[in-house]
Amino acid sequence: MIMTSLSRSLRLFTLRQVRRRSPLSPLIPKRFLGIPPQFLLDEYIPRYQLLSSVDAAKKRSLAYAHLQNCNLCPRRCGVNRYEETGVCLIGAETAKVNVIAPHRGEEPCIQGYHGSGSVFFSGCNLRCVFCQNHDIAHQPNGFDLTPEELADWYIKLQQVGNVHNINLVTPEHVVPQVALSILAARDMGLKIPIIYNTSSFDSLESLELMDGLVDIYLPDFKVWKSSTSKRLLKADDYAETAKESIKEMYRQVGDLSFTSDGIAKKGVLLRHLVMPGKEDEGREIMRWLAENVSKDLYVHIMEQYHPDAHVGKKKRTTRNASQEDKAEVRYADINRAVRDEELGSVRDAAVAAGLWRFCEVNEHGGFHL
Repeated sequence: MIMTSLSRSLRLFTLRQVRRRSPLSPLIPKRFLGIPPQFLLDEYIPRYQLLSSVDAAKKRSLAYAHLQNCNLCPRRCGVNRYEETGVCLIGAETAKVNVIAPHRGEEPCIQGYHGSGSVFFSGCNLRCVFCQNHDIAHQPNGFDLTPEELADWYIKLQQVGNVHNINLVTPEHVVPQVALSILAARDMGLKIPIIYNTSSFDSLESLELMDGLVDIYLPDFKVWKSSTSKRLLKADDYAETAKESIKEMYRQVGDLSFTSDGIAKKGVLLRHLVMPGKEDEGREIMRWLAENVSKDLYVHIMEQYHPDAHVGKKKRTTRNASQEDKAEVRYADINRAVRDEELGSVRDAAVAAGLWRFCEVNEHGGFHL
């Protein structure tokens, strides 16, 4: 009898609750998320999906024009890439690709649960002496793909790899081919965000071509002083170029925003690799970003520098050189790991400047939930 009365009471309570709910106000479960509301997206449609057929045709025409008089980076070779190559050594009809695969070595909000669909292009318009990917960026290794073949790989990454995005790594010198590939993939059914993963040594004309095709910009800001960039990147005007490029990227896509699963969908994620003995340049970069781009900029202050490429190699000497000279190595000042105090100095400067959105090393997939 007691159980029967209790069951009847529960049914009556449930009926009353249902009757009180208006059909116009359905019950919505609360979501307890760590994402500030201004950076939370309920849903997201990639920007390339929103282009009209007229705008897409204009992009294709502009891409071909760039290839006939190349001004894609500040080196402005001006060559007709159908007939000859410039500094990057890449022609017009194909892009040289080293690796295409789901990648789980990116920031948690980029790699997510299934990985980022990374496309590593061979070649680069910089010559960083410490390059971590020097076997890809400094060597013409890989296989040549047309824009249509690239597009087919994007679809495979989406359908077979189930990746969260297409991550174009070092695309600065093949922007026309990339633009054409994105437009082709759109017609094939691509529906995931495009990431432009760059050193920031881009021309504004190049970024104009990518406007409307890229959802997430993933730029590096490497060094601040022209003397440093000339010596270590082999580019005199790197910092000035990076400033203009990053401001244009931010103008296009704004602050990094996420869906409720913690996966980034649009915006800028800025990387700075802290260099040994160059923490003063890192501090200047953080101050500039806060004052000139956005205090809400999502920043990854990276600590994984290690001597690579040309750093630490023995200097060339004559046969009669002393043993001491023969023992010297190239770029000895950066031939070591970064110290904790150097890393902390850059982070402290970022906080003092007003930056507050950082990619933390202990984050993991779904970290926002």
